[in-house]
Amino acid sequence: MTAKNRESLFDSVAAMSSSPQAAEAPVRTPALQAKTPVIDRRYSAALDRRDFLKTAPLPCLAACASALFGTSAGASLLAAPAREDDAQYIKEARFYEKLPYKKTKCKLCPRECVIDDKERGYCGVRENRGGTYYTLVHSRVVTAHIDPMEKKPFFYFMPGSTTFSIATAGCNVNCKMCQNWEISQVRPEQVRSTYVPPARLAELARQYRCASIAYTYSEPVIFYEYMVDAADAAHALGVKSAVVSGGYVQADPLKKLCARVDAIKVDLKAYSEKFYKEVVNGELKPVLDAIVTIRKEGRWNEIVYLVVPTLNDSDQEFKGLARWVKSEVGPDVPLHFSRFHPEYLLKNLPPTPLATLERAKAIADGEGLHYVYIGNVPGHPAEKTYCPRCRKVVVDRMGFTVGDVHIRNGKCKFCQEPIAGVWT
Repeated sequence: MTAKNRESLFDSVAAMSSSPQAAEAPVRTPALQAKTPVIDRRYSAALDRRDFLKTAPLPCLAACASALFGTSAGASLLAAPAREDDAQYIKEARFYEKLPYKKTKCKLCPRECVIDDKERGYCGVRENRGGTYYTLVHSRVVTAHIDPMEKKPFFYFMPGSTTFSIATAGCNVNCKMCQNWEISQVRPEQVRSTYVPPARLAELARQYRCASIAYTYSEPVIFYEYMVDAADAAHALGVKSAVVSGGYVQADPLKKLCARVDAIKVDLKAYSEKFYKEVVNGELKPVLDAIVTIRKEGRWNEIVYLVVPTLNDSDQEFKGLARWVKSEVGPDVPLHFSRFHPEYLLKNLPPTPLATLERAKAIADGEGLHYVYIGNVPGHPAEKTYCPRCRKVVVDRMGFTVGDVHIRNGKCKFCQEPIAGVWT
């Protein structure tokens, strides 16, 4: 293959290079993909054969590459170190305290890392340089996809629309079931990045007719500065912003974030401190507090609970969670129980039995929640949205595909019951 042809091939898959399937749950059914490249070549470097095979995110792309290049595709999603000048990604952090002896204390997430000069926080993407704290990942995009909104999943935020999904490297927890560990558990210099400043990101979202930008795949909290700058640029062009987060963030930055974005989905890993300590390396209470804050600040919020066999699948946890949701944020907040698939450090566990997911839904329904879903089970009736009053289907879904929507002006078309959500 000639160099020119190789560059053309890179153009056609640039948006999918070094990309995970989804942040919210392992997806085992085909997803909608970008129709055309979404990263402008002005901001990208051409891949050689070895780099392309390392970063091919989908088996079909890897197979095509194998045929074209005459070699077998590698399985690793890790790419070569970034070739760009790192200085363009560095901005002063927004939430930290300066301490004596050139130390800094991060005030972004509940860890409150105290960092010596020339050291980094737990997330690996924020660094103390001479007593000033910096983010190293502003505009440092490691993956970009055009996704259906239902993939996040957001079921009540502009259903049927597409969203321009991006992420940087890094995370402030270490979930043993993470399927995106190749980007979440590495430092930014360990993966190939593309420089996509906020204005350019907003332009790309509008160019490819995406109703929103989704900050997803890794943990958006750790690229906070980039996220809020991008949200501002997007709003200027009429593009909304949706955040997919673990919710491990302090109240002050979260409140300021709520003023800049349109929706936040929280991945609630479990309803027990034991699980958060042993499986997530985090804490439950700050996440619960974050969900309450999002609701109080008036941002649209949905909750996903990945059901991991033997670890967070007891009736007691399901009941406790459902009661907490109803009492603290209300019965109209959607709750998604998603099927686990063996990933990362929990490959010893089986996928979640369907009966367990149906039991979780039945318990939550019984506690009075209005919108409870079963995720990662395409074709299940619990993918659809039913009116809590007349019980008719108001949003028909099959996997990531939305069919008929029977909601008019925020109300059920059949009985006029208000249906909470952001519909336009």
